[in-house]
Amino acid sequence: MSDPVPAEGQSVIPPTPPSGDQDDESPPATLWDRMRQDPQYAPEHLALEAVRRLGPEAAQWAQRIRAAQPGISTEALAEQAVRRFVNQARLSGAVSGAAGLPGAVIDVGVLAWTQARMVLHVAAAYGTDPTHTDRATDLLVLQKVHKAAASARLALGVAAGRERAGALFGGGAQAPLGRVMLHLGIRLAQMAGVRAAKRVFAKLVPGAAIILGTWANSSATKKLAERSRALYRQHGTPRIPSPRPGDESGDQSA
Repeated sequence: MSDPVPAEGQSVIPPTPPSGDQDDESPPATLWDRMRQDPQYAPEHLALEAVRRLGPEAAQWAQRIRAAQPGISTEALAEQAVRRFVNQARLSGAVSGAAGLPGAVIDVGVLAWTQARMVLHVAAAYGTDPTHTDRATDLLVLQKVHKAAASARLALGVAAGRERAGALFGGGAQAPLGRVMLHLGIRLAQMAGVRAAKRVFAKLVPGAAIILGTWANSSATKKLAERSRALYRQHGTPRIPSPRPGDESGDQSA
C-alpha cells in the first residue's frame, strides 16, 4: 500500500537542515517551495536555481581538475563529470524512502537536479561558462522541456517574473495539494526524461523502486549526457571566468 496523499497544508518536501547550508545533492527547500507554489513553471524555476547555485561549483571543479592534471583532455574531463553524475542518478532512484505520489515527486525532483548539475559540469569541462544565464536555456532545451531556445528563454522570463512577484506578494491561493503535487510530478518527470507513471509504479510495488528506478534514471541521464556533450563540444571557446583569489569553496572531486 502506498502512503496517502498528504492533507491540505501538510508538507511533503524535506525540511531545510537545522543548521548550516543545505548541500547540493538535492534541490534546496526554498526551491521546493517555489515549485510547489508554481508547478506549471517548475522546470524553469529549477533551471534558474541550478545555474545560480550549481554553476559556480561546476566552474571551480573544472578549474581545480585542470590545475591538478594539466595534461587532461577536454573529453576526459567531461567523461569524469558524466560518470560521476550518472552513478549518482542511478542511486537516487531507490533512496528517497517516501512512498506513493510524494515519494515519486521527490525522486524526479532530485533526479532533475542531479541531471542539471551534470549538464553544468559538462559545460565547464568543454570551457563554456556554467554560471551564464544562457545555461538555464540550455538545460530546458537539452532536457526537452522546450524544443527551441527562444521558447525556453520566454518561459524563463515568465518564471523569473513570477518568482519576483511571489517574493513581494506571497504565493497567493493554491489548488488542493494533491492536485498540485500531481502537476509538479508530471512537470519534473518531463524534465528528468522519465515517465511519471513508471516512477509511481516503482513506489507502489516492493522492490520495484530499486530495479525500475535505477534503470530509468541511468538511461535518461546517459541520453542527456550525450546531448550535452554534443552541444558543448561545438562551443569550443573557453568562456569560464577566472576564480577570485581565495575562492576555494565548492566540490573537490568528480
